[in-house]
Amino acid sequence: MISEIEGHGIEKGVEQQVRGKTYKVDLITKARIELVVPDDEAEKIVAAIQKAALTGHIGDGKIFVHPVEDAVRVRTAERGDAAIR
Repeated sequence: MISEIEGHGIEKGVEQQVRGKTYKVDLITKARIELVVPDDEAEKIVAAIQKAALTGHIGDGKIFVHPVEDAVRVRTAERGDAAIR
């Protein structure tokens, strides 16, 4: 799932010039990507995202890894890994 969100990290916003005037924009448009993956693929996926997102500059983002207690595919009632593969 990909969501367009607004926020700021350590950069605390940016300054933009519009028609010769400088404005401080506190909230920056960002993308939030949420994935649910099998445990055995998690590290490989984290490494791939980290490699693709790395610019070496402030604002590269963060990756949060959370456990998912269970998953259920509504159509078939499959649970766990079977529901997300």
